[in-house]
Amino acid sequence: MRAEGTAIKYGNNVDTDVIIPARYLATQSHIELASHCMEDIDKSFVSRVKPGDIMVAGANFGCGSSREHAPIAIKASGISCVIAENFARIFYRNAINIGLAILECPEAARSIGEGDEVSIDFDTGIIKNVTRDEKYQAQPFPAFIKDMIEKGGLMASIKGGRKCTKALR
Repeated sequence: MRAEGTAIKYGNNVDTDVIIPARYLATQSHIELASHCMEDIDKSFVSRVKPGDIMVAGANFGCGSSREHAPIAIKASGISCVIAENFARIFYRNAINIGLAILECPEAARSIGEGDEVSIDFDTGIIKNVTRDEKYQAQPFPAFIKDMIEKGGLMASIKGGRKCTKALR
C-alpha cells in the first residue's frame, strides 16, 4: 500500500471546527463536506487539493469536537494520508474507522514543506520527501488497520470480512 502526492501543510492544533465548520454538519453528503473542508483556515484548499495529495500538520491535529465529519471531509477532498506530529485520540480513531490513512511522525511533520512531493510506503512506514531527498520513519500500520484502510474503513471491512468456517461449540 502506497501513497504519493503534494504536501499541503498546516500548523499545530488544527481542530475539527476548522477542518469542517459546524455550520455544515447537517449534511451527510461526503461531496458537500469536501467542498467546505478547511475553509475557515485555508480558503484556497478546495481549489488546489488534488486526488492523492498529502496533508501535513504539527501537533494535536484533529483536536476539538468529536465529529466523524472531519476525517470524512479530508478523505472526500482527495487527501490520501495525513501526517502529523500527533493526533487527538478521537480524531485518530475516527480516521481509521472511515478509512483515512494517518501517520504520526514528528520529524516528517516538521521537515516536509508546503508543495513538497511526498511518497509513503505504508508497509514499511517509510515517508520520503522526494523534493528534499529525505526519508523519515513512521510506525507502519498493523495488518488489521491496513486492511481496514484498504477496504474503506471499519464498516466496509466488516461487511466484506471473513466468514466463520467452523461452527461454535
